[in-house]
Parts: sequence; C-alpha cells; structure tokens
Amino acid sequence: MKRVMFVCQRNSCRSQMAEGFAKTLGKGKIEVTSSGLESSRVHPTAIQVMKEIEIDITDQTSNPLSEFKAEDYDVVISLCGCGVNLPQDWVLREVFEDWQLDDPDGQPLETFHRVRDEVKDRVESLIAKLEG
Repeated sequence: MKRVMFVCQRNSCRSQMAEGFAKTLGKGKIEVTSSGLESSRVHPTAIQVMKEIEIDITDQTSNPLSEFKAEDYDVVISLCGCGVNLPQDWVLREVFEDWQLDDPDGQPLETFHRVRDEVKDRVESLIAKLEG
C-alpha cells in the first residue's frame, strides 16, 4: 500500500481537505498523512465545507513536516507550490507532484467550495494513478 504525504504551507485548508478525501476515497488503497512547512490549526471553514459533503475532518490535526521522515512515504504532494521549499529528500520520493492550488484562507466561501472540488478531482486522479 502506497504511503502518501500531502504538504502545504500551514496544513490548515488544502492539505487537510486532501487528507480527508484520500482517507475516504482511498480507504484500503493508500495510507495518508498531511503536514505543513509550519503547523497551525485545521481551518473551521475547511471543516465546514467538507462536512457539507459528509466527510468529517474534525479529528485531523495540523502538524509540521519536521515531525515526519521522508523515507516513510512513497508519494509527496505539495498543494500550494511549496515544493520549492521542501527539503530535497521529500521531493525525491517515488512520486512528487506540486498541485499549486489557490489558498482559500481569508477568501469567500465559494473559494473554499471551488478549491475543495479541485482537491477532490486531484485526489481521485492520484488514487487511480497509484492503483494503475
């Protein structure tokens, strides 16, 4: 089973949504963790927009990437263009992608919805790619 790390700047919105989708859509197919270059909190609006589609991310936590080891992961996905700031051992995993999605923090609710839906599409494609 492939081990996936979703990483973002603060691990509060995009990477949390990706973790929620991957745990739900990839259950039994992949193992998933998320982290940030720095940690903060799981954004309340991210929790809200995921709950709207019946995915509960309230038990997820915001964790710094420094708490994890690159060699424990097969796949690393940057959601914010932060790949350029990642230590090289993270970028050199079996699969590395930098999705560069908009940061919904501080934006209107419709931005959270749009980014959530973009994250879902990307996670579905990632799971299919890893299975295939």
